[in-house]
Amino acid sequence: MTFQSSQPIFMQIFDHVVDEILRGSLTTDEQVPSVRELAVKLGVNPNTVMRAVERLTMANLIYNRRGLGYFVKEGAREAALELRRQRLFNEYLPKLAEEMKLLGISFSELNKYFNEK
Repeated sequence: MTFQSSQPIFMQIFDHVVDEILRGSLTTDEQVPSVRELAVKLGVNPNTVMRAVERLTMANLIYNRRGLGYFVKEGAREAALELRRQRLFNEYLPKLAEEMKLLGISFSELNKYFNEK
């Protein structure tokens, strides 16, 4: 995993775990790598990973089994899909619409582009 400077590292870790859930690489009741393991693997401070884990917990994607670690929560894939849909509609599409307006690109041109892909 390589980090981008435009987004905080803990959010990039959060997004990485969400991606793994959406891809099916992490499934219900599967253990998520420990904070220490992720910190070593990614070369970041454990506190940074813990911030991502806290956010994943708050988003109802993972849960803690005391003494055992964190696991993927039932319904996590659906919750992850909803999170990404909200981001798409609230962040990405408004930016896309503004850029299309600036460039004079119509929705029919956009539709044609996606139909060709």
